[in-house]
Amino acid sequence: MGLLRTILIIALVYYAIKILSRIFAPYLVKYAAKKAEERFGGQFGQFHRQQEKEVPKKEGEVTIDKMPQTKTSNKDVGDYVDFEEID
Repeated sequence: MGLLRTILIIALVYYAIKILSRIFAPYLVKYAAKKAEERFGGQFGQFHRQQEKEVPKKEGEVTIDKMPQTKTSNKDVGDYVDFEEID
């Protein structure tokens, strides 16, 4: 009797979640799309405002906005071995 009751409860919970997801899924998707639109729109607005502040540049002029990070390498990692193919 306990096994049958457990299976019945699992089936009811499964179908309840299935029905509720069909009801609330469109609202959740709309909410997520709205939030994504606000986030991307905010980033675009900042980019657009930044471009307006910049002075027009002459053609061919190069500017560097960000200096690249210097990479440090450890030269003591190992030895270089030159292999020679033997026939």
